[in-house]
Amino acid sequence: MQSPVLVEARRLGKTYPKVFHRRDRLRALYRLLTGGPGIDSTSVLRDVDLEVRAGQSLGLIGENGAGKSTLLKLIVGVLTPSSGEVHVHGRVGALLELGAGFHPEYTGRDNIALSAALYGLNADEARAKLPEIIDFADIGAYIDEPVKHYSSGMVVRLGFAIVAALRPDLLITDEVLAVGDESFQKKCVRWMEDYLDGGGTLILVSHSMYHVQKLCRQACWIKQGAVAASGDVFEVTQAYLAYQERKSAAQPVRQDSPSHAQEFYLIDLALNGDTADVPLVIDQGCRVGARVHVHSRDGREPVISFGVARADGTSVYGVSTEMEKQRPLRVSENVYTVEIEFPELALLPGSYLLRAHALDTEGVRLFNTLVRSITIRGESREFGLIRLKHSWPAANSETNVAP
Repeated sequence: MQSPVLVEARRLGKTYPKVFHRRDRLRALYRLLTGGPGIDSTSVLRDVDLEVRAGQSLGLIGENGAGKSTLLKLIVGVLTPSSGEVHVHGRVGALLELGAGFHPEYTGRDNIALSAALYGLNADEARAKLPEIIDFADIGAYIDEPVKHYSSGMVVRLGFAIVAALRPDLLITDEVLAVGDESFQKKCVRWMEDYLDGGGTLILVSHSMYHVQKLCRQACWIKQGAVAASGDVFEVTQAYLAYQERKSAAQPVRQDSPSHAQEFYLIDLALNGDTADVPLVIDQGCRVGARVHVHSRDGREPVISFGVARADGTSVYGVSTEMEKQRPLRVSENVYTVEIEFPELALLPGSYLLRAHALDTEGVRLFNTLVRSITIRGESREFGLIRLKHSWPAANSETNVAP
């Protein structure tokens, strides 16, 4: 039996009028009051479908300005949708903008009482929770200072402490782990893990893919106001990271146009037998075979080099026939073929490029290059580009050797 739905959004959208100057505001108000021509507007969120059930953990990821915070505000009711609808069931604890919900002139202690009342606690319940909240916030004597004197980290400490003590049905956080010192971040992560283990429901906005993968089972990538991908947290975050790597790449994925006048040029590049110019998608640790045909103008043997790079251009590995004293196979008077096989590709999940290069017989001059994309799927919280076989001799576990 499925758990109940706590958040349901259907074709949710939000637009704002374009008001760059004061006269724009007056014009928008006049059109609204008189029913004149439509107001010029910009869409910040459109056609978002979202469902979060009790006990689930969802990470919202995307670039700054993508619409993540707007989506959270629509969910908690801070904003009204311009289109579509959203329904929320159960008690919600939200940590959105710094200081939201706090009165700057009130002390931390007074704001605790105010927040408790807004969450529906009576005076006796609020007093019972007070020591727990003060202990978790750990801001010392500042608890009796006005909140306007707090640093941004102290505001988050107090806000998170209140939510932690109330243990809502649904916790919504917006970059709460990006503010505050390392020790408090660790405390928050431990609490969230315990909260989820106890059946809590989480919607987390973060630019840290490590925390998203650590705390969430599902992820939703918001790109320019729309859902770009949604589903398993590892698949979505890997797609997002691959997109970021491609954006920052020193050069785009491309293949050089060969010239028949060249001494050597690559005719094609096949990955696992397929020459179609589409990304190869495989699981971590699977086999990859690459094969090229190369044209030799004068019939001389070429040198072929294969290289693997991350999508942003960072080199991972490279090897050539000349380095390892391998000779291309001659298939006709002017055509050679070379195959290379990686039986268990040790790349970590992510997006990569496999490049093939045609060089002269001496391995000095590069003629042309063919490039294919490879996407590695899998669940991994390891860092870097490749997986190194390792062991933990002193660790207490069922097996001390990583497969």
